[in-house]
Formats: sequence, structure tokens, C-alpha cells
Amino acid sequence: MLKSFKRMVPQTLFARSLLIIVTPALLLQLLVAIFFFDRHWDEMTERLAQAVSGEIALAMDDMDLTGLSVPPAMQSTVVDTGFKKHLGLNFFYEPDKTLSDYSESDGLQFISEVDTLHDELNRRIDQDFIIRFSRDEKWYEVVIDIPGGVMRVNFPERRLYTSTSYIFLLWMIGTSSILFAIAILFMRNQIRPIRRLAMAADRFGRGIDVPAFKPSGAREVRQASDAFLEMRDRIQRQIEQRTAMLSAVSHDLRTPLTRMKLQLEMMDDSEDKAAMCEDLTDMEKMITGYLAFVKGDTDERPSAMDIGLLLRQQVDKINRGQNFVTLNAIEDGHILRIRQNAIERAINNILGNAQKFAEQAWVSLYRRGENICIQIDDNGPGIDEKYYADVFKPFYRVEHSRNPETGGTGLGMAIAQDIVHSHGGQIKLATSPHGGLQVLIELPSS
Repeated sequence: MLKSFKRMVPQTLFARSLLIIVTPALLLQLLVAIFFFDRHWDEMTERLAQAVSGEIALAMDDMDLTGLSVPPAMQSTVVDTGFKKHLGLNFFYEPDKTLSDYSESDGLQFISEVDTLHDELNRRIDQDFIIRFSRDEKWYEVVIDIPGGVMRVNFPERRLYTSTSYIFLLWMIGTSSILFAIAILFMRNQIRPIRRLAMAADRFGRGIDVPAFKPSGAREVRQASDAFLEMRDRIQRQIEQRTAMLSAVSHDLRTPLTRMKLQLEMMDDSEDKAAMCEDLTDMEKMITGYLAFVKGDTDERPSAMDIGLLLRQQVDKINRGQNFVTLNAIEDGHILRIRQNAIERAINNILGNAQKFAEQAWVSLYRRGENICIQIDDNGPGIDEKYYADVFKPFYRVEHSRNPETGGTGLGMAIAQDIVHSHGGQIKLATSPHGGLQVLIELPSS
């Protein structure tokens, strides 16, 4: 149930902030409206009904209906009692009529007996009566049974209902709408700096250049923006310093290796010379791998690239003179902003590993939700699932499933993971349907 509730809750900060503002306001208005109608509406309706029924009863008492005698010329005419002039009550006397002569056929509707006016009239007059209502003309009619005929009393609807309730509702809804509109505009202005900061952090995490921007918004948001800009500057300075240092280290390490190679070339051929040459080659290979892992591809700028075209080019390079990689399904039209050389390097590292331990590999490209997936399968010995996490550790080699004499440094998968993560993606391992290892790269499409 808790999970269902979490799914119903809005996910964005803007929607959640509005929900926090709107929910208490709506609940407050609902409680006020309930209290208002329960107290004010019912009480005002009851008092107005008491006033109308009291005036009708008073008029009936003043007319002395038991002795009322109306000549034929005055039949069905207004009985002038002064109530029309002062209170808006119109009295019509109709002799030789009964309550059964009145129905809804003339367009007037009977009012339910639970109506407040009906209850008040029951307490004030002894005669039988019916209450009718005209929706078109907005007036009520009370037909009272009296000796010799009936007395009809007409009065406007406003005598029973006050418009203050509707005015109150209109004011409440109108002011709430204006306040909600102001809240929406305010929240948009507050959310915009947060969204800009999130986009800048995402771009910087993918290795895309983030230009400086002026922090804005609430004080906490400005502090977070200032902290991000300072962090960006520190990271860029550290990368530049590390790159310069590694360049110097690379030069310093390669110089003595070159001198040692020259000295070995001047020596006579022997088993010791061959062993030393092999060691120097391994050292040079390890230094190149270490420096490549630490340096990365920070100098390369992202650019728009058709990832399907890139895969085809890489597969063509690997398949030169052989048919090791098979393209399963490559969807066209997937344009991503990537560092091309870095992605090529990651794919080459994965396919290179597969080429060492498998006879065949398969590459697929497809979309899954918001991500573009590159799937690489092979039919090699695979890797035990318990080593999946260790494979991505620098310098780690799973010797139980991979030949320890391949000459690798254990950095291929670590470099591939670092490159994929720098693009905001994920790299996962699984067992391939072909029996070997499956490597899945997921890159965000935006």
C-alpha cells in the first residue's frame, strides 16, 4: 500500500511543492465551506422561512377568512391587504376551488414536505396547504385551503434564499484561484535555478563543458550553485595538474626504458638478454596502460555522433582478415553527444577481451526506454557471477575464468566502465545466451 501511495505522489519538486501548498488550502476551504453551509445556510434559510410563514399567518388572521365573502366580480383577484406593497406577498382568492384542482401540469413543481417553509407553515396555520415553485420565474406559491375556496400566496424566491452564500463561494474560489496562480509563478521562479543547477551537474558529470552562470534563486540554491562552480573549477584544475604531471612522468619513465633498450641491443644474444627484453616490453606495456587509465580522455570534447555508424566502423576494423564479430540488430538514427574516441576505446577493450577468450562475438544496438543500449555477447568461458563487481576494479584479473598469460594489465574493463560512467551511463555484466559473457552498455539518449 505504501508503494502504491509513493507511485501516486508527484515526482518533480515543482509538483510536490504545489501539492504542499494546495492541499492544506483546499482542505481549509472545504472545512470552511462545510461549516458555512451547515451553520449559515441552514440558519439563514430557517429564519427567512420563519419570516415568510409568519407574515402569511398574520395576513390570514387579519382577513377573518371564516366571514370572507367575495362577490363574483372579485373572484380570482388580488386581495389588497397591504402585504404586497410592504412585504412583496401577493394574495389571490379563488372561490369554489380545492387543493386537488392544482397540479404540476401548469409547469409549477411541488416542494417536498421536508422543506423548511413547509415545516414553518405547519406550525403557524391550521389549514391544509401545498407549496409550489416556478423555476423559470423564480417565485413560490402557497395554496391554502379555506372555507369556500383557496387562497394563493405568491412571493419571489429571494424571500427564502439569500445570495450571500453564492457570493461567498465566488469570492472564495476567485481569491483561491488568484493565490494559486501567484503560487505557481513563484514556484516556477524558485524551481528554475534548481533545474539549471541539476542540468549543469549532469552535463559536467558527462564530461560536457559547463559555462559559468550567475547563481540565482533562494539563498540555499545560490549557495549550492556557488559550491558547484567552485567544485567544477577545483576539479578542472586538478585534471589539468594531473595531466601535466602524468606527461612529465611518462617522459621520465620512458627515457630510462629507451636507454635500457639501446644497451640491450648492443649486448650479445643470450637467454638473459631475451628475458630482459621481454621484461622491458612488459614494463612499457604496463606503464602505457597505467597512464592511459589515469589520464583518461579528458581532452576530448563531446560531439553529436551516430552510435550505429560508430559500431559498424569498429566492427569493420576488428573483422579485418576474419569474421569474429557479427552485427545482430543495429537500429539507425540514434544520435548521441559522446566523446567518440573514448567510446571507441571502451568498445575496443570489451571486444578485445572477447577476442582473446572467445571464438565469436555478437553486437546489438537498440533503445530501451530513455537509454540507448549496446549489447556485446561472446561464446567464451564467461565469468562467474561472483566476480562481476571485481572485474571493474583496476588491475584486477579473474584468473579462474581467464587465461592469466594473456599479457593484459587488468585495466580494460575498468577503463571501459570509467568512460561509460563519464557519459552518464551504466555498464552491466550477465551470462550470454551463447554461453559466454554478456556486456550491456546503457547510454542516456538526452
